[in-house]
Formats: sequence, structure tokens, C-alpha cells
Amino acid sequence: MMDSKGKNHCSPDVLSNLPDNVIDDILMRVPFRDAVCTSILSKKWRYKWCGLPQLMLDSDFWKPKKDIEYLTGDKTVWRATKDLTGNFTACIHNLMTRHKGSITNFTLCIQYWKICPRIDNLLCFLSEKGIQHLVLRLPRSFELPSSFFTCLQLRHLSLQNCLLLPPPTFKGFDRLISLELHDVKVSSKLLECLISHCLLLEQLVLKISDTLSDIIEINAPMLRYFDFKGDMTTICLKYVPLLAKLSLWYYRKDRKKFDVANFLTSDFLESCFALEHLHLDYTVNARGQEIPTKLPFDLMCVKHLCMCIYLDKEEILSALCLIRSFPFLRYLEIQMEYNIMNDMLALECLEVEAFPDVISKHLREVKLVEANGSMREMQLIKLLLAKTPALVRMLIKPHRYLEKSAIVKRLAELTKFEIASPKAEVLLKLV
Repeated sequence: MMDSKGKNHCSPDVLSNLPDNVIDDILMRVPFRDAVCTSILSKKWRYKWCGLPQLMLDSDFWKPKKDIEYLTGDKTVWRATKDLTGNFTACIHNLMTRHKGSITNFTLCIQYWKICPRIDNLLCFLSEKGIQHLVLRLPRSFELPSSFFTCLQLRHLSLQNCLLLPPPTFKGFDRLISLELHDVKVSSKLLECLISHCLLLEQLVLKISDTLSDIIEINAPMLRYFDFKGDMTTICLKYVPLLAKLSLWYYRKDRKKFDVANFLTSDFLESCFALEHLHLDYTVNARGQEIPTKLPFDLMCVKHLCMCIYLDKEEILSALCLIRSFPFLRYLEIQMEYNIMNDMLALECLEVEAFPDVISKHLREVKLVEANGSMREMQLIKLLLAKTPALVRMLIKPHRYLEKSAIVKRLAELTKFEIASPKAEVLLKLV
């Protein structure tokens, strides 16, 4: 508004005139620390934060800031202090006494603290509030209190650095759609039981650095995505009829290599007849066994394959085995792990003459990441170009630490290679 003297004047209380749904949307988009601070803006905003259904107390929330106060109304409720435990207790107390309405999403990140404060009352409070999406990043090996197992309305659960010891009466979270466990200490039997009772489970993420004592059978009729990091020999995909995306990262503390020959000849993937995306990351040990040319069965649905290999003979042959076992594979990505042994002698098994038939009839796109132009890489590129008649594009991304001019010079030899597909183009991505 402009007065007679031509000066602009704002409405006296623009913020108070905002619709409630707009205010709620604003508060949901800012950090919880800032949402609480909006209490000082106007009377209409004073207690708005007390009705937020989604709360995130992450690492930024706990950072001590000298001059920041958390306010409700016109009185200071708590002040950030160096005593994180005391600050936590005051924060949770005020949250529990002032929050109105339901809390559907709650995130607590304190994984870098030396000790974990008591959270049993908090979890009981969240259970009463109808919590559905819960994320807990806690100090290492913290045993979850019994109140955690009363949150039976959970649909999404993510835990880190916890110890799971449920009471005997606990039957599982039967409403879970997604479950993520990062370095959670849990017995094989309990984990298997927990998963099998989640009949609606669609997404499962297990990052387990400790080797489990027994094999876990995964029975999940609705599971569509599974991401596993740990000892692959402890996992058995027993019944996963809808599994479409699978990521496996082999990891053991003792650095024991993965027996790829045994894996390829087992029935590990046989139940994955809906599988479309497969990502494998492991260091292999064939133990003198012969790598098969194909799996004992074909997986018709696999369209996307991503692998990480060191260009050892066994790893290259295992990659070719999988490619030939997926008749309708469309996209292939190979991450080249660089080491000083990468420029080893050429392999006879990679010569084009060793493959009288095509490797893949439907492969359309190949991506090679962290390439360094080694002899075995060139062999693999030559083989793929000569034995993939439907290829449309091959993208080569050189290793980020290698001199680009040397890579370009080496890869210039690609112009001499036979290309089976008349539509194929080879691209070099230097950035």
C-alpha cells in the first residue's frame, strides 16, 4: 500500500494472515530448530510447532549455538548447552508435555554421542502418538528398551547401532513396509523371524558388518527391493517371488574372499524369477574351481546388471557368466577397481575367438567406469563390441586420477575393433 507521500507500507501482520495449511507446510519444510523459533513471530504462530506430525532431531539440531533459544510463546523453554545429555532431557520433556496431535514421522540422530540418554519414555510417547515412520541413529550397541516393541503401528523403520532383544511376547511389526538395519546386533534366528512376520514388507536393507552365526532364510512374499552388505554366504533367498531389485555387497571383517564359483553354481538366485536389476560388489576366490559359462538356469526378467570387478580372471569370467545367463539383458555397468596389478598379461579366455556365439543378443548399453586402458580392459571392450549385435552405446569413463591424455591415446585403438552392431557408438566421458 502506498500513502499520499509515495511511501510503501506493508500490512501490519502479513504472517498472521497466512492460511493454516500454508503455515503448516512452511513448518514442515524447515529444520525443527527453526520451526520452534517461529513461535516469536506472532500469536498465530506461537504454538503451531506443537502440532507438527513430522519431527527430525538430527545432528544439526543438537549443535550447540551460543545465542539460540528455543521458545514457546514468550518464555524460554530450553537453551542449548554443552551438556548434550541434559539438553536432550530438557528437549524431550518439553516435546512430550507440549506436543498436541499425532506424530507419524520421527527421526533421532545421536549416533556420534559417547553415551545414549534414556529414550524409553520417548518411545512410549511415540507409540501413543501413532508413530508410523521411525528412524533411530544411536550410539554403538545401545540396547533398545522394551517400549520400542510397543510401536506396533510402524510402517517404516530404520535403525543404526542398536541391540535388538525383544520380550518373549513380541510377535513382530506386522504392518512394516520398509525395514533398514545398519550395524544392528541381532541373532540370525530373531532376524529371520522378524522378516518372516512382516508379510507386507516391500523394501529391506541389511548392512551387517558382523558375520552372522547361522544362515538367514528370507521369506518375504511382497519384497521388491533388497540391499544387503555382509557375508553373502549367510543369506538364503528362500521365497521372494516379487523381488525386482537386488544389491549384494560382500563384506567380512576377516577380509576372506567370496567363493564366486560356489555362488554361481548354487540356487541363490533361482527363486528371483521377477528380478530386473542386479548389483554385485565382491572380491572373489574361485579356490581352483572352474567358473561356469552360464548359470544352471536363465533369469529372463533381468534387464540391468551392475558389477564391480578387479579384472582378475575369475571376476571377469563370473561377469561373462552372468551376462550370458540373462538373455534379455539391456544395460550393463562395470565398475573397474584400479590396482597396481590391473595391467597384467592378456587372457586367452577373453579373446574374441574363444566366443563363437554372441554373448548377449539384447544388450543395448554398456558403461565402463574408472577405466585405465589396461590390456585386459581393452580385451573386454573388444569382446563386448564384437559379440553384442544390438549394442547402441558404449560409454567409457576414465579413472579420475589418471592422466587423460594417456587414456585417450590408449582408447584410440578402439577404432580398429570389430563392431557387431551397425548402430553402436563409443563415447569417452572425460569429465
